[in-house]
Amino acid sequence: MKKMQYAIVDIETTGGNASGSRITEIAIIIHDGTTVLDKYETLVNPQKEIPLPIFALTGINNEMVQHAPIFDDIAEKVLELLTDRIFVAHNVNFDYSFVRHEIEKAGFKWTARKLCTVRAARKIKPGLSSYSLGNLCNSLDIPVKDRHRAGGDAAATVILFERLLAWDDEGVISKMIKNTAQDQRLPPNLPPKDFEQLPEKPGVYYFYNQLKKVIYVGKAINIKKRVASHFSGHNINPQRQNFLRDIHSISFEVCATELMALLLECTEIKKLWPAYNRALKRFEAKYGLYQYEARNGYRYLAIGKMGKFQDSIEVFNSEFAAINLLRSLSEQFDIDYRFCKYSKPELGEFLPQKDPTDLPDAASHNSKIERAIDFFLNSRSTFAIVDKGRSAEERSCIWVEKGHFYGMGYITSDVAITEPSQIKDFVTPYASNQYIMQLIDTYAKKYPRKVFFNRNCKFRLY
Repeated sequence: MKKMQYAIVDIETTGGNASGSRITEIAIIIHDGTTVLDKYETLVNPQKEIPLPIFALTGINNEMVQHAPIFDDIAEKVLELLTDRIFVAHNVNFDYSFVRHEIEKAGFKWTARKLCTVRAARKIKPGLSSYSLGNLCNSLDIPVKDRHRAGGDAAATVILFERLLAWDDEGVISKMIKNTAQDQRLPPNLPPKDFEQLPEKPGVYYFYNQLKKVIYVGKAINIKKRVASHFSGHNINPQRQNFLRDIHSISFEVCATELMALLLECTEIKKLWPAYNRALKRFEAKYGLYQYEARNGYRYLAIGKMGKFQDSIEVFNSEFAAINLLRSLSEQFDIDYRFCKYSKPELGEFLPQKDPTDLPDAASHNSKIERAIDFFLNSRSTFAIVDKGRSAEERSCIWVEKGHFYGMGYITSDVAITEPSQIKDFVTPYASNQYIMQLIDTYAKKYPRKVFFNRNCKFRLY
């Protein structure tokens, strides 16, 4: 391996993210791969209060840093020590993000190639129970003085680094420090093999935390490229930093088309409710069209907020859409407005008032309600979308039944389909919602040749 120098760095901070926290201590040890060449260590005045939990962890309090230099005063010295050297740290992206942010705030531009001793240890000494610095030092008999102080942790990282160099018979470290090494951009707790196995195909990917709980679901035309984009850039906001630290593993499911990936992503987010997904969570039906029969024997149609244990005729994202449908049905089937209940009673106040005792014949009225419901249910489209498969030997299929997404799946090319309704037997059922139907309807209108209707029903696309 070409002779080069390393800057082995450890910092203590006021918190966990570079955008809202500051450095309180920094230690830099210059190493040439064989021996230590130089050392630098100092407390840093963070110009903000040190939280009590941080004091409890590090022992650094406000009085200790009161007369220490601020980072601007040491920025040139730090930059001199880091320039043209490999930046080495245990969980390197944490230390690197803080140091780069502080250097940029001081008015300098700096980047460096990085080496993470967490990742190097996972590759060179696999199978250990934990790769935190403290546990590695215990496992490998590395002496540690002043744990959770920059100088003590940096010195322990130096010993770990030297041992990893000695054990590295396959040139792992040399490969890791290449400028183009994807490994350096991965989250600290993500095994590289999880990323390497990702396909360059459409589908859905899942990020898991340490407890194997799904924390994020995403869709992509190219899974590997999209996942890599999560880890690129220099965004130091707290949410992203916490997100990256929480990623411990990845899984994926290949889909034949982008539409199927979209549908799967949407249903999985609704089912798993991952902590870091935001956008698709808002597409939740809030209102329903209900029917009920009163004690006097009259049937009613009503708009109301969705309840967990209530079955509705149809669901809606907006109250406006629900009310419009009910008004349309009541007009088309001449339903007495007194038997249509809206969430906002004032909407019916402009209608002429009727004598509450002058009620229509119950049987005739109930028949109108029944015909209105049957009309609505039977007017909704039942159709299939048949498209390319994940390979040349299959086709993908999506089944919509009476205006609701029923499911999707795959049919091998040797299966003959004579009626669209047969497709239903080959799909996996999924939950539907209005957002999913918007996606499907938009796609069906754009690609009508891929849409096949059930011959036994009346249809329309809306």
